[in-house]
Amino acid sequence: MEGAKKSVDPMAYEAQFFGFTPQTCMLRIYIAFQDYLFEVMQAVEQVILTKLADVPGCEISPVHIRKCTEKFLGFMKSRFDNLFGRMEQLCLQLILRIPPHVLLPEDKPQEMHPCTEEEFQLLQEEIEQLQERYKSEVGAKQALLAELEEQKIVEAKLKQTLAFFDELDNAGRDQGTSDFRESLAFLVQNSRKLQTIRDTVERESKRMKIS
Repeated sequence: MEGAKKSVDPMAYEAQFFGFTPQTCMLRIYIAFQDYLFEVMQAVEQVILTKLADVPGCEISPVHIRKCTEKFLGFMKSRFDNLFGRMEQLCLQLILRIPPHVLLPEDKPQEMHPCTEEEFQLLQEEIEQLQERYKSEVGAKQALLAELEEQKIVEAKLKQTLAFFDELDNAGRDQGTSDFRESLAFLVQNSRKLQTIRDTVERESKRMKIS
């Protein structure tokens, strides 16, 4: 397809409007025409073969019919390519092209608030700076959340420790001591007594085994 080979303009603005490139549209039309032409030639060939089958003494073979059909198909294809190339150029230039002075609705703000290339570059840099600041803020937020979770864990452990001390204090009151220090001293004294009893039991057990 000669026209398609000559079409080097990407026509990106037209693709933004249509949702596809005009060149792709023309290529699909070209393929559809080619498929239709091939199907028509097949149908014509079948009709010719059917008609010749009814002719008595016909010496024209199906192979000869196929060669003639292929030759005619090649002729039609070359003529079609020539015509389609010119049709493609007209469609791309006059039908599927957006005029230079026309703006799409989403680009109207650019007409109302025009800016120079330098101003656009500054806006781009400002956007990049804002994006970096946003990333930093997100990172700082994540760090604060992690620290908050650690504080919650420490707070929970501290509550457990305070609860343990309250239990010790209550145990001391049950034993007649009202001060936490006295309770702690009472527990230390009892633990020492238990240690002494355990040592005595272990010694007696060893002595009995020996004897």
